[in-house]
Formats: sequence, structure tokens, C-alpha cells
Amino acid sequence: MNKNTNHQLSIKDICITLGTDYSNSAEAIITGIAYDSREVKQGDIFVCLIGEKTDGHNHIKEAEENGAVAILAQIKINSKLPVIYATNTQIAIAKLANLFYNHPSTKLRIIGVTGTNGKTTTTHLIQHIFENARLKTAIIGTLGTRETSNSDYYDAKHTTPQASDLQKQLATLVEKGFTHLAIEVSSHALSLYRVGECSFTGAVLTNITQDHLDFHLTMAGYSKAKKKLFEMLNISPQKNKYAILNRDDEIFEDFSKSINKNNVNLYSYGVNNKADFQASDISFESSGLSFSLTSPLGKNKVQSKLNGMFNVYNILASISVAYAEGLERNTILSAISTANEIPGRFQIIQSEKNPDAPLCIVDYAHTPDGLENILKSAKLITDKRKNENKKSNLICVFGCGGDRDPTKRPKMGKIAENYSDTVIVTSDNPRSEDPKQIISDILSGINNTSNIIVEADRKNAIQIAISKASSNDVVVFAGKGHEDYQILKDRTIHFDDREEVKKALETLKC
Repeated sequence: MNKNTNHQLSIKDICITLGTDYSNSAEAIITGIAYDSREVKQGDIFVCLIGEKTDGHNHIKEAEENGAVAILAQIKINSKLPVIYATNTQIAIAKLANLFYNHPSTKLRIIGVTGTNGKTTTTHLIQHIFENARLKTAIIGTLGTRETSNSDYYDAKHTTPQASDLQKQLATLVEKGFTHLAIEVSSHALSLYRVGECSFTGAVLTNITQDHLDFHLTMAGYSKAKKKLFEMLNISPQKNKYAILNRDDEIFEDFSKSINKNNVNLYSYGVNNKADFQASDISFESSGLSFSLTSPLGKNKVQSKLNGMFNVYNILASISVAYAEGLERNTILSAISTANEIPGRFQIIQSEKNPDAPLCIVDYAHTPDGLENILKSAKLITDKRKNENKKSNLICVFGCGGDRDPTKRPKMGKIAENYSDTVIVTSDNPRSEDPKQIISDILSGINNTSNIIVEADRKNAIQIAISKASSNDVVVFAGKGHEDYQILKDRTIHFDDREEVKKALETLKC
């Protein structure tokens, strides 16, 4: 994305915005914001952020050499440049960027989607529905930023970009005439103020299950971080605001109480409990899913190319958002029926040469709940094939990421064992951890190892799974989904489950 050169601020402007002392600061004009000293350009203010592994205060000299004209810090430093002090630079960079880019979030209708699973699919569905209504809508999330359903993704650094990057992207979208944005809002982003100063129009909660306890430590802390999105919605200056909650999630009542219903419309969706948008008579076929919808839109039949119970919830959430935005029934339902699968989300990989190859599914599931959801959906397919007198087994290939919450590893091992006929335990992104230790943690949750295969090399694990599968089997490759890399201890290599599955399928002899 090209740098916008029309924005600039004085040190005085920044001090007034941050409520800090201006009297002892030299004057300077900043023309950009940077938090990575390696990316500082002439005229930038360098913001010293304190992360889990790095501290920007230790890189001030490099920032000075690269052309910074001011420093924003939260601890006492020595610098030849004007220094502005803030209590928390994470909060300060959000305020600074919002001012620098002229409050761009107030000029868009932004729908924030948070939750453990389903954020990516839900935002993509929202974009597809809105485009069907001829609303110029972008998405920002795990796959990156995408301006239209037909365009490529870019800037895929974090699920939710750092505050200065996000405000810059928002400003660019405004300049390009976008009116709506669906954005994945991670718990990290909420805890680290990346979406600070954003004026949300809508907030969606998909679900809350175990994830990121290495960062939040407890489920209560994790849930509290998610709730911040709805607290921000309460005070947003936008008009016609709304919150969308999953009625079947155990945190529904707690989150419902946090919403100011005097200025925020609350809508619920669900399957098992009475909700504003409720699905029943749910059916799954190899070609997709269908269900009956009872909602303020009336009673309607919903059909989708997507599959799995988890996608019933994602579809319900997106329909709720579309209704809250005032879109018409036919516009919404026709969009749902034409929406395609999302990259790395229950993505079916087929062999072009071999029609008798097993059904292969690649999915990003990397949490206990995510893995259980994907395996439940895959098991429905194998069970249906068995009912058709076809021998069908479910094979699962998965691993767990290193340097992440280790308590979910045995849980995921147990889930894989419960739902699969064969489990191949392998590596995910081991990072600095020993892959063997991660695998050992997974195996500790498995009772019967007779149908368990251990292969630390993920490429080999994929090949083994496909070579063992018959034409009616279903093989799930979980954990990496859309990722085209693997993070090892000393390097990051190119690795894409989808590519490796295709290669293995092409060499398969059925």
C-alpha cells in the first residue's frame, strides 16, 4: 500500500492529543508513524512498543539513524530527538494514528467479529452479502486485507493489524470510497489496544473456547479481552449500532449484560436455544448444507455450499449482521447460496487426475473446539457413506504449535482419538520447541495408541495419510489451513498443506 504523504502533525498536536507536557519539547513535524526501527523513514515518529520478545526502547539509536524526528516512549530514555512520554505507548500509538489519519473509522461502518473460531468465515460471508447489496465492503483478518471478493489479500502480518497500520488501512479504504468493513478482532488486538480509537458500528461474537492461554493465562482473562469489543461499541459515536451474540454459547448472558441496550440493538442467533435468528431442520450433503431459518425475515430455507455445523453458526451470524444493516431478505439469502468456501476453512482438495482418490479436507482448526468441530463434520460424511454400504474411515493429520498454550495439546489428542479411525500426529509450527516434546504432550491425552501413527515430518505425514486412504475415506489435515509456511526453530520455510495434499493425490494409485 502506498504511503499517504498528505498527513502530518506537529509535536504540539501530539502532546495535546495524548495529554502530555509540551513545554519541554522541541518542535518538529512528523510525516509518518513507525514502531519497527528497521522501517523508520525520514520524518517518522518512532513509537517504543514493549512486546513479548522485543522492546522498542532498545532500538532508539537505529530509529534515529534511519531518520526519525521524534520519539514516543513510556520509560525514561536518552535521545537527541524530541521525546514525548506516555503511560502506555500501546494506547498512545492508537490515539496518535487516529489523529494522524484524521479519524478514518468514523467514516466507515465497521463490523468487528471476535471469537475463538469462525471469525474468518463470518467476515468473508459478510463481505459477500454486502457486495450482493452493492455496498463497497472490505475485510481485514487472518488472511490479510481484501478489498473485493475477487481481489488478492495483502498485509497479512497479524489477524488484526497494529494500530498505526490499521488506521492507515482505514484511511486508504475511505479514500477509495469504501463504506463498510468487516474486520476480525483478536483477543490480542483488544488487549494490546490495536483497535483502540476505532468507532465500531457492529460487534459479533462467534464463540469462546480455550485458546491463547499462554497470553491470557485464564479463560476469564480471555473472555474479558473479548468483551472489550462490546464495551467499545457502547461508546462508539456511530448510529444504528448493533451487537450479535451466539445464544448457544455459555457466555451469552454475561456478554448480553455488558451491552448498553439503550443505544445498541442486540440480536441473538443459535440452534439449540430460542434466538432471534434460529436454524432448524439442518441437513448436510457433500455439496453443502441447508436449514430452515426462523427470524425477523420470516421463515425461509437457507442453502449454502459450505459444510459443517460450525458453518451453520457462521451463516446465522452473517445473516444477523446483514439484517441489522437493513438489507433485504432476497439479497441476503441469494448471497448465502452463492458464497464459496474460504481458503483453508473446510477446504476440499481434489485430484484432477484421479476421481477415485479419497476426500481430503484442509482446515485451520488449531484449538480443541475447532478440531472437534471439523472432525464432527467430517464424521457426518463418513457415517453417511457407511449408511450407503460403503466402507469409509476418517483419518486425521494434525499437530500443535510450539510456544503456545501446552494445556490444549492432550485435549486435542483425545478429541482426535475419539472421532477418528486413524490419527497421524505430526508437527505444526514447532517454533523454538522440540517437535518431539509437542507430540509427546499430544499423545499424553490418548488412551489407545493402536490406531495412532507418529510422523514428525509434516510432508511425510501427509503422504502416509493419503497412501493409507481408500477411495471412500475422508482425510482431514488440521492446524495450518491457509498458511503457506512452517515456522521451525531456526528458520521459516515454505510449506502449504494444500499444495502437499495435491502432490500426494496426483501420485496416488487407487
